[in-house]
Amino acid sequence: MSTSSGDPLAVVAVHGVGYRNARATAEHVRAGHIQSWTRHLAGGMGIEPARLDLDFAYYAHLLHCGPTVQGPHDTDELQDPLAKELIAAWLAELGAPQPVAQGALTMPLRYAASWVAGNFSLDGRLTELFIRVFFREVATYLADADSPARTAAREEVAACIARHRPRVVLAHSLGTVVTYEALHAHPELQVDLLVTMGSPLALPHGVFDRLVPAPTGAPPARLGVRPAGVARWVNIADPGDPVAIPPRLARAFTGINEELTDPIHPTFGFHHAKNYLSCKAIAATLTPYLSPRR
Repeated sequence: MSTSSGDPLAVVAVHGVGYRNARATAEHVRAGHIQSWTRHLAGGMGIEPARLDLDFAYYAHLLHCGPTVQGPHDTDELQDPLAKELIAAWLAELGAPQPVAQGALTMPLRYAASWVAGNFSLDGRLTELFIRVFFREVATYLADADSPARTAAREEVAACIARHRPRVVLAHSLGTVVTYEALHAHPELQVDLLVTMGSPLALPHGVFDRLVPAPTGAPPARLGVRPAGVARWVNIADPGDPVAIPPRLARAFTGINEELTDPIHPTFGFHHAKNYLSCKAIAATLTPYLSPRR
């Protein structure tokens, strides 16, 4: 993992929801996102793309959760009980009125989307589509700690890190959960810097309580911990991103070195990876790692 002066910075990127493409091979999808993530990251840092050596840990195809793109007239409700439970926990953490939170397990998806869109000044239709995609995939991943899909996704991320041996791992959205578990499952993997972006890791009664390894301690003081092989952990959240709830992870995890907030979103881009990759907080965090290790 050592680098000499002028060597590109080795990075592994781990995606969030909505990346499955059933019409393309995994390698084709991976190659396309290597280009796009490198472009956005280099642009935000103000450097040439050649200064980055980025690999893309693609796991969406391993979750087998069906199409992730719905049309504008798709009114399909989420039927998965866990997806509904996760939405209820999410709305409660967002501060939804108590009657809404109590009825979240049976209320229409559109009602939840309307409340979130109204409180975060988002487009209602696009918010509904996003919630459907996000909670379908998160529920698929979290349904069973030992499911073949969850294990395969975790191992794919670990294998990419082992193969590429990056100094930096950038994880976004659901990818922060997969990466956290992958690095814990493989403490031999050494990473100088882990950056989590738009992370739902600390969502109480939802994601946090289903993590592997499970947080330790007695409620309400239960804590997760930084993976052993990670030297530094930085969390970045847009204060207007309703997925990054709560935006600060340090209340739920030990070993977080820095928490940064950066308003990144235009119109509906509150959770888009490209906007996180291009933000000032990412540039400030990664620029010191362009130099070789001392």
